[in-house]
Amino acid sequence: MIRIDAIWLAVEPLDMRAGADSASARVVRVFGQVVPHHAYLFANRRADRIKVLVHDGFGVWLAARRLHQGRFAWPREAAAIRALSREQFEALVVGLPWHRLGQAGVIRTV
Repeated sequence: MIRIDAIWLAVEPLDMRAGADSASARVVRVFGQVVPHHAYLFANRRADRIKVLVHDGFGVWLAARRLHQGRFAWPREAAAIRALSREQFEALVVGLPWHRLGQAGVIRTV
């Protein structure tokens, strides 16, 4: 599949109507550049939808995910950028509280 070396989360909401060009422009504005093999995550205001933009070195991939129930555990604090581990990303995309992952990917509190 697509190689991903780093995963970045942006706190500021993204309009889910945004296409690859608009999402890329947002990545440049928030992160400074679109780095190949990095994934950039954005959510809408309600945090029930996310978009992931990945530059694979040749082109840009844009994927969307929607939860039918509940919301993604999305940070609201002032820090506009946050790096995620692979385990945190995997928990986030299924709607788990990724920010509470302990060692070895175990969720200690909910």
